[in-house]
Amino acid sequence: MNLQRGAAAFLKRLLMLFTLCALPLFYYHASAGPQESHALPGAVARELKKAKVPASAVGLYIQPLSAQSKLRPVRFNDKTPYIPASTMKVVTTWTALEILGPAHHWKTSAWTSGQQDGDVLKGDLIFKGGGDPDFRLVGFWRFLRQIRAKGIREIQGDLVLDRSAFEARPFDPAAFDNDPSRPYNAGPDALLLNHKTLEATFTPNPLDGVVQVRFSPELEGIAIIPPTLKDNGACNAWQKAITLHFSEKEAIFEGAYPLACGEQTWMLYPYPMSDSAFFGAVFAALWKELGGSFSGKVREGVTPPDASLLAEWISPPLNEIVHTLNKHSNNVMARHVLMAIGSTYLGDPATPEKGVAAIRSFLSSQGIPIEGLVIENGSGLSREARISPDTMGGILVAAWHSAVMPELMASLPIAGRDGTLARSMRQSSMAGRAHLKTGAIQDVRAIAGYVLAASGERYAVVFMVNHPNAGAAARARDALLTWLHDKG
Repeated sequence: MNLQRGAAAFLKRLLMLFTLCALPLFYYHASAGPQESHALPGAVARELKKAKVPASAVGLYIQPLSAQSKLRPVRFNDKTPYIPASTMKVVTTWTALEILGPAHHWKTSAWTSGQQDGDVLKGDLIFKGGGDPDFRLVGFWRFLRQIRAKGIREIQGDLVLDRSAFEARPFDPAAFDNDPSRPYNAGPDALLLNHKTLEATFTPNPLDGVVQVRFSPELEGIAIIPPTLKDNGACNAWQKAITLHFSEKEAIFEGAYPLACGEQTWMLYPYPMSDSAFFGAVFAALWKELGGSFSGKVREGVTPPDASLLAEWISPPLNEIVHTLNKHSNNVMARHVLMAIGSTYLGDPATPEKGVAAIRSFLSSQGIPIEGLVIENGSGLSREARISPDTMGGILVAAWHSAVMPELMASLPIAGRDGTLARSMRQSSMAGRAHLKTGAIQDVRAIAGYVLAASGERYAVVFMVNHPNAGAAARARDALLTWLHDKG
């Protein structure tokens, strides 16, 4: 019954959005016409040939965003679905901005199931997650300070973690590339804390012949077994010489660390630790730092109906979340945004499938073609995801003429300036003149976004390469953008 009511509300919202977004719909359909070019620009074709990438592996979409533009639209293999890598985040974030709104936020709440006697809580402390995509260490510390400000010092009950906002299901961090300790492989969690990422700092001490390893955030109750110190050898690929073993009680760095490396940091996803163990260890360390004491268990559960609300933590608004997500191409944040899209309209518990259904329905309501569109997790970290340049281009054109265009465009990396494009095209004519979401996984390179040409006109551009030599197509991408800048 709740699902039916949620579906009805979802369809009602879509009908309203369809009416409100007639203008973007007009612009999308007006984009096609007999003046289209169906050939790759010569400079692009030459660079692809040098990279040994056949034209059949390339999709291109260029669309002027005003009637005054002198360059005609370009379409090349634009109906073919390609693996988009992280350009899929454009689909997720624009849809979220449209149907959730830029001011949307997430709540993480703290509850008690007992009585407070002076500074002692005689009962459980319960954290109920709302799927915050960016609940970081500083925010958690401030949240715990709110709880301490209520006068609670000692917790005599358990720490109960309520993750019921997300459907419980197994997650395999090795499924994508068999490298599960990489932070980009983190899975969704309704109580995601610090993206479940650790910064491990290695400091060699030649005087006593040991390597000190420190974690940020600190993990209370987790013993750290450092690697041995090697006083000879260069600091080459030192991480590959260390094997990490994580458990609920210890972190073992098996191998040798070269003295020549000096102090180094390693960003880790401690996947063998359960989400609850990680949350509990960080909580215990911060609570102790704040002068509190806790000796109970950490367990999962559901907030009792008679629990008392103690405090709430409100996330930054969606427009800020989207800015961080797209600039730095954060995968787990994109997964969470997809979950929020689905649960908002189809109810809790959130699932990726609900989010996918919501996005497909919304795009269809905008007149954007979804043939061949496959969304797996909303991040693009997928070998199953597919989208055609035509669909991605339709989204960019519709987004350009939408009310949330400023929020989306501001979130896209700027060529030669910031985000994933900070080091690209710094010295070219494109520096500072293109807002582009990038995508890069093995055998895939892609961009999707907007280019400001020398003429002052702006263009939507999509360029996708799916081929074993895709990594060598960077010069072709740059040639395309330079051509568009100069000719547009």
